[in-house]
This record gives sequence, structure tokens and C-alpha cells, in this order.
Amino acid sequence: MASKDAPENGQGPQPDPWQAFSQIVAGVLLYGGAGWLADRWLGTTFLVAIGILLGAGFGIYMVVKQFGHVPPTDSKK
Repeated sequence: MASKDAPENGQGPQPDPWQAFSQIVAGVLLYGGAGWLADRWLGTTFLVAIGILLGAGFGIYMVVKQFGHVPPTDSKK
């Protein structure tokens, strides 16, 4: 019996849209929260926006890194 992570066709793990979504949301929440805490500590108002943007960027990077692999095609056909 094949697992979800290793399909029988040998193409690698299949992307799970909820996992991709949760990685992006987790990045936004984590870095946005860190920016909010830094804003409270330093008395500024712009670090939360920077944290949200960085979190979204890192979340998208992790999704592309995990699911963005395209298997090579046989070009000798």
C-alpha cells in the first residue's frame, strides 16, 4: 500500500493545498506577531507591517521549496 507522500507514479509528494495555506498563514501570524511585539517594545508603528510582509514572503518561499519541484521530463521522445 502506497502512502500519500510517496505515490506509485514516482513523482514525489503531492501538494496539499491546506498545508500550503497553513504555512503562509503561520508565517504571517508568527512574523506579524513578532513585529507587533517589537512595535510595543520600541514604541514604533511600522514593524508589524514589515513582519506581516516578511512572514508572507517566507511562507510562500517554504511552499515553493516544498511543493515547487517539477520532475524532469524525458526529452528524448
